[in-house]
Amino acid sequence: MSTAQHKIGSGYDAHSTADDVLAGIDLSGKLAVVTGGYSGLGLETTRALTAAGARVVVPARRPDTAREALAGVDGVEVDSLDLGDLESVRAFAERFLASDRTIDLMIDNAGIMACPETRVGPGWEAQFATNHLGHFALVNRLWPAIAPGGARVVSVSSRAHHFSGMRWDDVHWRQGYDKWEAYGQAKTANVLFAVHLDALAAGQGVRAFSLHPGGIHTPLQRHIPKEEMIERGWIDDEGNLLNPGAFKTPEQGAATQVWAATSPQLAGMGGVYLEDCDIAEPAADGGTSGVKAWATDPEQAARLWELSADLTGVNAFAS
Repeated sequence: MSTAQHKIGSGYDAHSTADDVLAGIDLSGKLAVVTGGYSGLGLETTRALTAAGARVVVPARRPDTAREALAGVDGVEVDSLDLGDLESVRAFAERFLASDRTIDLMIDNAGIMACPETRVGPGWEAQFATNHLGHFALVNRLWPAIAPGGARVVSVSSRAHHFSGMRWDDVHWRQGYDKWEAYGQAKTANVLFAVHLDALAAGQGVRAFSLHPGGIHTPLQRHIPKEEMIERGWIDDEGNLLNPGAFKTPEQGAATQVWAATSPQLAGMGGVYLEDCDIAEPAADGGTSGVKAWATDPEQAARLWELSADLTGVNAFAS
């Protein structure tokens, strides 16, 4: 049964940290996979999960950089993965499945934001390909390790899904590329992915969630020119944050995805979009919080699943 898209009164809020939501939770013996788990929110997510006893596999496009960033964090292993390259996704999944381990927590955290028009693979728009299609292929290829343990799959989206629904007539932006709308479509896809995965997998005990982590100043902004960040009022001419209170810390930003992956408060639930460590409300007209109806529509979610399966050639649920 799908979960209602309404707050449950978790007791946490925008100021809660990953350590706060993990208080009293023992993850000993649990295995997590955290894409991009070596930078920004991913690094804090990895740190928090390992501190609670989990072992974390970090697939990384830059494995040497990942190992350096994770030096001193116990319980972590790094492997190579480029989400924009489906052959790299296949190779990583095969290596992992060969280890004959079960995944308890799958956190699709890695992503790119507002990059200049870039093409990967067979000419796919890079944000849709990396943020959505790469994770779609990864989860489907890892399904033999995800299904047995009743895992939780967490798709890290963003409030930027408000920028654009699915552009069905041109998902790869071959016409009129806009970096922010393209990012918005990719983040909408992250929500729709969780909606349909949960519908397909709940009967096997696997539940899926999507979320907005909050506004955090991290390396995700690397493609945004300094001039644009100044124009948006994020930083001054020296690069200092103009309103630090408007941004979450990495510890706070990681909290919602860690809560999604581990909280007993979400037992028996799934297919919903979260923010500030609670289920989000539907977005009001003109509002900036909550989840847009276009991102939770089950028909659009099913349509995206079929399109993604066709594009990637992977579908763990094909009859």
